[in-house]
Amino acid sequence: MLMKGVTLRGLEVFEALAKSGSVAQAADVTGLSQPAVSQQLRNLEKALGSDLVDHRRRPMVLTAAGHNFLTRTRAILSELRLAQSELTVMDLSHLPALSLGLIDDFDHDLTPRLATILADNLTQCRFRMVTASSHEINRAVASKELNMGIAAATETLQTNLTEYPLVEDPFIIVTPRGMIADQDNLSAQLAHLPLMRYAQDQLIAQQIEAQLTRNSLIFDDRFQIGSHQALMAMVARRIGWAITTPLGYMRAERYHDALDVFPLPFAPFSRRISLFADPDWPNTVPLEVTSTMRSLIQSHVIDPVVTRLPWLGETLHVLDQ
Repeated sequence: MLMKGVTLRGLEVFEALAKSGSVAQAADVTGLSQPAVSQQLRNLEKALGSDLVDHRRRPMVLTAAGHNFLTRTRAILSELRLAQSELTVMDLSHLPALSLGLIDDFDHDLTPRLATILADNLTQCRFRMVTASSHEINRAVASKELNMGIAAATETLQTNLTEYPLVEDPFIIVTPRGMIADQDNLSAQLAHLPLMRYAQDQLIAQQIEAQLTRNSLIFDDRFQIGSHQALMAMVARRIGWAITTPLGYMRAERYHDALDVFPLPFAPFSRRISLFADPDWPNTVPLEVTSTMRSLIQSHVIDPVVTRLPWLGETLHVLDQ
């Protein structure tokens, strides 16, 4: 039982304030008025008997107590969002068949959970789920080999597909643990080890190379690795460093103790992960799958990674329709 004055709405408001430092932005996120946001925060602080934010500063910053409580708040809300997503009931029993492709970025956790939720709802349906690259998934949906696919969006507008955005996935630097002694001088220190690149036939590799070219950046081209897990393993073994995304980093959980993560030392960029569907497919189905995937991504990717790497809270987020 929550102590008197501690409410779920109050926790949501506190989380939103911690992320933005702004009552106005927290009001937008939570759908409350600004006075209601301020009142929720006052109620929460009164119940806890401690100031969670420094009210004298703008934007607001967390106190030491606020930082400690934020970790607990995120854990609580993450579990609630997880429970909500896993209890989602989709009205898919009318479908005779459904085929869905997913990139392997979700293989470690999200794909099995989504498959379980869909299987529970596709009671009268032949269901097929495949894992492939973004290029392959988009081609398969466009050629009607798949009904829907979850993949990275390309810079080219795909007029033959309907897109339902899921998550903005910013690119980050991953290095061997302890390799970077001075984060303010990150670029110079990266020169001491080679860049471990994704294989060039992968969309993520092409997106990274395009950004490096735009910034006139040249790095060692000795290694191209087709497997993400192999690439992360080589970084963990101090062979080189890599450019990846939070989705990629979370897949490499077994190596986290041997890795450090940093923001890009050059112009930031990101990729967009979306659900793509055949335009002839009834939109109620992709909309329901999209809603479920957003909940799963929030609870299983965004919340855990932002707890570990709070600086990603500004750029890693679920996308609205």
